[in-house]
Amino acid sequence: MAQQSTETDWVSRFADEVIAEAERRAPGKPIVCASGLSPSGPIHLGNLREVMTPHLVADEIRRRGHEVRHLISWDDYDRYRKVPEVPGVDKSWNEHIGKPLTSVPAPAGSAYPNWAEHFKAAMCEALAEMGVEYDGISQTEQYTAGVYRDQVLHAMKHRADIDAILGQYRTKKAPAKKSQKPVDEAELEAAEGSGAAAEDDGSGGSAGYFPYKPYCGQCEKDLTTVTSYDDETTELAYTCTECGFGETVRLNEFNRGKLVWKVDWPMRWAYEGVIFEPSGVDHSSPGSSFVVGGQIVRQIFDGAQPIGPMYAFVGISGMAKMSSSRGGVPTPGDALKIMEAPLLRWLYARRKPNQSFKIAFDQEIQRLYDEWDKLESKVADGSALPADAAAYSRAARTAAGELPRTPRPLPYRTLASVADITAGHDEQTLRILSELDPDSPVTSLDETRPRLDKAEYWINTQVPAEQRTIVRDQPDEELLGTLDEQARGSLRLLLEGLDEHWSLDGLTTLVYGVPKVQAGLEPDAKPTPELKVAQRAFFALLYQLLVGRDTGPRLPTLLLAVGADRVRKLLGG
Repeated sequence: MAQQSTETDWVSRFADEVIAEAERRAPGKPIVCASGLSPSGPIHLGNLREVMTPHLVADEIRRRGHEVRHLISWDDYDRYRKVPEVPGVDKSWNEHIGKPLTSVPAPAGSAYPNWAEHFKAAMCEALAEMGVEYDGISQTEQYTAGVYRDQVLHAMKHRADIDAILGQYRTKKAPAKKSQKPVDEAELEAAEGSGAAAEDDGSGGSAGYFPYKPYCGQCEKDLTTVTSYDDETTELAYTCTECGFGETVRLNEFNRGKLVWKVDWPMRWAYEGVIFEPSGVDHSSPGSSFVVGGQIVRQIFDGAQPIGPMYAFVGISGMAKMSSSRGGVPTPGDALKIMEAPLLRWLYARRKPNQSFKIAFDQEIQRLYDEWDKLESKVADGSALPADAAAYSRAARTAAGELPRTPRPLPYRTLASVADITAGHDEQTLRILSELDPDSPVTSLDETRPRLDKAEYWINTQVPAEQRTIVRDQPDEELLGTLDEQARGSLRLLLEGLDEHWSLDGLTTLVYGVPKVQAGLEPDAKPTPELKVAQRAFFALLYQLLVGRDTGPRLPTLLLAVGADRVRKLLGG
């Protein structure tokens, strides 16, 4: 018996809708959710929403005991459109424009047989780390094996009807088309479907409209024009405008071509029985693939349009130039180098598909991790709001079980500071981490991994050199020599309290308490505006004496990292 959900988040509501629709359309059959990805270049964090939205819904359906399939259609039979700026690729790849992505050589030095497989591999690796379960379908394999032959012949037979549907939109002034599986390097836009930016709808040519595009038998490009087609014999003649080649083939046995995108997508909805597939925001525009596809799937292929929420843009904040190794477009693999999989899942789970959000590569990641850790403790003590608890559950586990996690998740900002100060020296790192909480010391760095490794990678790739922490080798005698009695007194109070307060919590109490004691207050007194000014001045002095700047990592962490003996030396004690 399938379970009913008790959750009240957006995922659960879509799951309710999809289950009801599946029972109406195809009772007793597996429920089909779908995504489409074009491996035309790095598959970025905007594209990931195309996968995560149906994944989360499919996973909820699976948790309730239903059989569900999440299809990812790899649109690797799409044409190669442009040469992106990625390592191992130069302008010579221009000669491949117009070929299927699976016929284009992989970037130089790649271990993969072609362009599509190269970019697909990185995404597959990231999805595995994120616990995304799916059935992958190669459109190259589908078309070249003749799987869609009957659908192709059916579309060609009904080409006049398809042309009439498309004609309703050609007269409208639609906005300029965007890439349907974006590779926009300026914005991580979640755009419509997985088809072609410049792909026409098959119109044109003196012989009329044809919804099918052959790849040339000589140059392999899709720069072809169908000149005639016979419904009875299925004989199709085409010529190539690139190389001049032409031939006549029988479409009932010819497998080197594909339906144009606006016909291909609805054909697949009907063929696969897709109940749920999201699409980018520009699907709401007149003449978009989703709008037109809804008519084509019903009127031509006798199918039904999926439930298809529009999803909004995914942006990024602060990705450093030095780490944009794949043409400046951050990918899920890039994000997983600096954040654990549950955190990345959570960013997609907690926002409704129509809400845009940003993924942080800058200092904001520390605040994000604080928020995640706080949510985790609220979930543990039962004080989390239902929707927040649901988003946490979807991030931390799937129907198949818990995702791997850091056994001892210390604050990300602490780990980043320690990695910054120690420059990745394991022995030093363990010394500092073991002193954070003397009552329950860290005994092995493995307890803090993979979070420690992610924080270290973030420090090394995303934090500019001028913001890195370099502890002084020798005391700043000149500065020490100019200090007044008030400043010297504050340093003396700090040094006197080091031994007694040598833990993260203890040092926090100490550094905030010194200005209070100097003002004649108790160490736990509430700060006044005047006191805050004194604290800021004290902190700036410590930073100058320890790292030669006015700011740096949190002082308690910095003091632990530097070590008591060295702190005494640098503070003139």
